Amino acid sequence: MRQAKRPATAALAGPYGHPLHPVLVTVPIGAWVASLCFDVGSHVADQAGTYAIGAYWLIALGLAGAVVAASVGVIDLAAIPTRTRAFRTALIHMTVMLGAVTLYAVSLALRHADIAAPRPGPTSSGLLALSVVALGVVGAGGWLGGKLSFRYGVRVADEAVQVDGYTDHEGR
Repeated sequence: MRQAKRPATAALAGPYGHPLHPVLVTVPIGAWVASLCFDVGSHVADQAGTYAIGAYWLIALGLAGAVVAASVGVIDLAAIPTRTRAFRTALIHMTVMLGAVTLYAVSLALRHADIAAPRPGPTSSGLLALSVVALGVVGAGGWLGGKLSFRYGVRVADEAVQVDGYTDHEGR
């Protein structure tokens, strides 16, 4: 179990007790949530094309951030002992998130022609539905990532180290 709490390489994955993967995933998640807001905004606000273009670039930003976050996540995966529930959960988490990345990559490719038009309009209902599905997949993958951290303690400091945070100022 200690092996899963220690980074394979602290320089790339973050030092003990301070993993980088949970920090880095905020970029794609935030960008993809914002892209869905922009997709909806393209239907309810003036200048629909501006919102559709914004959603396109937010999806692209999310994909770039996902590549960086996944790179660090693979380093964390290498520290988890195989044939464990944590390792199986990590593989499922990775697979689900790769599915989400694929959905967003397809969405980006389909949007390219729409935003290149002289006067882009609102995001199509099909692409809006794809964004909702993709974000749902991200949510499922995030739940599994939370399970890895909060239930299995992957890359979380040992309980003996955590005790320091629960002692009063007099050491009790």
